[in-house]
Amino acid sequence: MSQVPTHLRYTEEHEWVETGTDGTVTVGITYFAQKNLGDIVFFELPEVGRKFEVGDPVGSVESVKSVSELYSPLTGEIVAINEEASESPEEVNSDPYGMWLFKIKSKDAASSNGLLDAKAYEKLIAGG
Repeated sequence: MSQVPTHLRYTEEHEWVETGTDGTVTVGITYFAQKNLGDIVFFELPEVGRKFEVGDPVGSVESVKSVSELYSPLTGEIVAINEEASESPEEVNSDPYGMWLFKIKSKDAASSNGLLDAKAYEKLIAGG
């Protein structure tokens, strides 16, 4: 499995983003984030119906090493959360791209302009 799947977009905060055909965006954490955090033990996810601006903290991820914020990748409303992520957060340790955390719907297409493609994200995590 590629550490940076090319069909996804990415944030500078190490979240992956997948846009559905209906404009709903699915969000999870990247392989890079999971490896740097260590074993994930807890997710605090946003409430369905809450609205956020790009970059707003929406929740957190707790690992054996630290607690880190989760951020909104775009301006919009939370339309779903993954209960499995809350109940079995350790699943993300073996497959970060297989477990989504929340879905957000945006009416502002321009708010996704800051997302990175796979090549730009690989450059970011390589330090350059």
